[in-house]
Order: sequence, then structure tokens, then C-alpha cells
Amino acid sequence: MKTVFIAYDQAQHDHVIDALNDSNVRGYTFFEQAGGRGTKTGDPHLGTHAWPTMNSAILAVTEDEKVQPLLQRLKKLDDDNRMLGLRAFVWNVEQSI
Repeated sequence: MKTVFIAYDQAQHDHVIDALNDSNVRGYTFFEQAGGRGTKTGDPHLGTHAWPTMNSAILAVTEDEKVQPLLQRLKKLDDDNRMLGLRAFVWNVEQSI
């Protein structure tokens, strides 16, 4: 099992959910408001007067074989919307209940 953490501009929410559904990734937890700033480019998303936009984030736990198709869909979404910013990170699930 793998965990996929996805951070994205709130404007992309429906597209990210579509990517999860199309990749058959069913289980996830959604964080409606998440602030942050990219490591190289893009504007901060801090919810402040100076930087009013916000991110959202999703933690999805899924089978190993579903990760690559999901990442490919997310990469295309990011490539098509460079100015919005989207990042995804994957790590192993050690245990679960």
C-alpha cells in the first residue's frame, strides 16, 4: 500500500477528484484549506491579504499498482495548468487498521 499526498490550488479540486475516480483510488481524506508556497516557482497560497488564494490537500491510501496511473493524470493536470501549481508525493504505508 502507498500513501499519495496531493497539494493543489483550490480551483483544481474537481479535476483532482476526477483523477482519483478515473484511477480507481477510492479512499482519501480531503483537507479543504491548506496554505503553502512552491519550492521553485509560483505565488504563495496563504489566505492573507497579500496572498489570498489557498490550496487544498488530499491524502489517499491505495494499492501500489494504482499509484502510477494516478500520478500520470496529476502530472498532465499540472502541465495543463502550470500557474496553479500541483504537487504529489508518495510514501509507503507501514501499517494500517
